[in-house]
Amino acid sequence: MTSTKTTRNPSSLELIRRLSSARGAPGFEDEVLDAARQFIDPQTVRTESDSLRNFYLYRNQNSGDRPVVMLDGHSDEVGFMIQSVTREGMLKIMPLGGWAPQTVLAQKVAVRSVSGKWIPGLVAAKPPHFMKESEKSSAVNIEDMVIDVGAVSAEEITDIFGIEPGAPVVPHADFEFNSETGVMLGKAFDNRLGCAAVLETLSRLVNADLAVDVVGVFSSQEEAGLRGAQVAARKVRPQAAIVFEGAPADDFHGNAEARQGVLKKGPQIRHADRSMIANPRFTRFARETAQMNELPFQDAVRASGGTDGGSIHLSGAGIPTIVISVPVRYIHSPYGFAALADFEHAVDWCEAILKRIKPEDITSF
Repeated sequence: MTSTKTTRNPSSLELIRRLSSARGAPGFEDEVLDAARQFIDPQTVRTESDSLRNFYLYRNQNSGDRPVVMLDGHSDEVGFMIQSVTREGMLKIMPLGGWAPQTVLAQKVAVRSVSGKWIPGLVAAKPPHFMKESEKSSAVNIEDMVIDVGAVSAEEITDIFGIEPGAPVVPHADFEFNSETGVMLGKAFDNRLGCAAVLETLSRLVNADLAVDVVGVFSSQEEAGLRGAQVAARKVRPQAAIVFEGAPADDFHGNAEARQGVLKKGPQIRHADRSMIANPRFTRFARETAQMNELPFQDAVRASGGTDGGSIHLSGAGIPTIVISVPVRYIHSPYGFAALADFEHAVDWCEAILKRIKPEDITSF
């Protein structure tokens, strides 16, 4: 399946751009929610948030007496927190989420000041000119890196830049879209693509006659241990859940026959990972739905990784849960590539599932 040059819904591309560009390290997701609110029609969706900054989107056509299907996409991105300030004005950092050190060094980042201003900085380490020969061939660990914002003292960090320990840090990256290839480039596709999919699905369901109620959630702090989803699942109390993710693409890694996350080959359905074995009956229902609607998809069986599904499926008495993922090259790094067609097919798939699913189907799961 190849990508179309333009999106079927031009506003979805702007939605992705705005969400991708928003800065939201784990625990600091407010800017992402503010961006999302600009795309929500209060006549069709009622919203609220909690102290963890989980963001709830209730379809106004929900009746309150039907099974609830929860749609989840986590709003945080991998980032850092300022741990301390050196006397020379360098900022020591602690990772928030899983980073490979080789993707961090020399990258441009943004650090939030006490006043809310985002300060540009560079991730730095000892220059090669001052390294011993043994150091030049060794990887630099994140704990040995610093962020340089151009200060010359700790006093400047406090008095001029207004940066204190505990400040969030995210990569600085500009969103771009290649209309010839249909491929997007930007940051935080894990998992702003999932957030965009939640909003886009709810938008498409405005006039749909469903047999279930639907509640969307932007869950917080997924990258810090699937935390927000634990609270969100207890609040929503769904009978089934669909988790949207931005998953690592493997289209040029390892054995070609084993690849399960190839750009422009459709979204993935994840059968298993470290956090969850997906409900096999719900998985089969979803695959049949895609086949009935001639939607491309890929099957993913992962020995590592995890999603909000890991928390949601263990909520209450157990929630039948599936994970639909958009393949993204270079997740958990400052930039990533993703195909717009894969995103649109993920939304197509979820929409088709929700229009087909009946209470008795959920009972059978």
